[in-house]
Amino acid sequence: MNPTIETLSDADAVATRAAEIVVTTALQAVMERERFTWVLSGGSTPERLYTLLTQSPYKDQMPWEETFVFMGDERFVPEEDPAHNFSMARRALLDHVPVPPANRYPIETYLPSAADAADEYAGRLRDFFDGEAMVFDLILLGLGDDGHTASLFPGKPSLDETDKPVVGSEPGHLPPPVERVTLTFPVLNAARNVLFLVTGEKKREKLAQVLSGGASVSDVPAAGIKPVNGTLIFLADEAAVKK
Repeated sequence: MNPTIETLSDADAVATRAAEIVVTTALQAVMERERFTWVLSGGSTPERLYTLLTQSPYKDQMPWEETFVFMGDERFVPEEDPAHNFSMARRALLDHVPVPPANRYPIETYLPSAADAADEYAGRLRDFFDGEAMVFDLILLGLGDDGHTASLFPGKPSLDETDKPVVGSEPGHLPPPVERVTLTFPVLNAARNVLFLVTGEKKREKLAQVLSGGASVSDVPAAGIKPVNGTLIFLADEAAVKK
């Protein structure tokens, strides 16, 4: 399926459009399946989105009680670390909306290693989906300056994983240099909807490579996001779109 690309004026406009898509997707999922399964992302643009969703009109439109939140990736750092993705999402969003505690699925970083955390998370995902395919309603992703997405970095073994839904990931070259835990391509590409938020001039080159269809996944991991039966949407600001 060909991706949909929407160009917005700036990062705030990207966040606003993303909020509209999240609400629409959530309501449709609850109508069809009585729940909304949403994979969150770290980063400054998602943080804008999360803050918007705590405000009117979006906060009042969202089916929070039927929303289940998961993480696409996590830095293997303590919860109190500023680099911890779920803690950012909690501060920006979850502390302010009535998503039940039982519906929140952070990646546990108190375990001995990132590999242990990945195995534990995979087990919880299997339990949640109760033996059925791991098909999320909406996965939120970003695009790194180096072409990575989630914590799938260029040239790393995690790019070749075809069996495990979650793996520990070696540090990329981006700070902080810590291990990570990430969903893998088979799960990401099984989603009903994948939404990329891409902002800033530094993303321009890699976004163009992804959208060209000719980039190698080893060099530009985001090029490996190709939902099998789902929709793929890129929301980009003008700075990120190659002229």
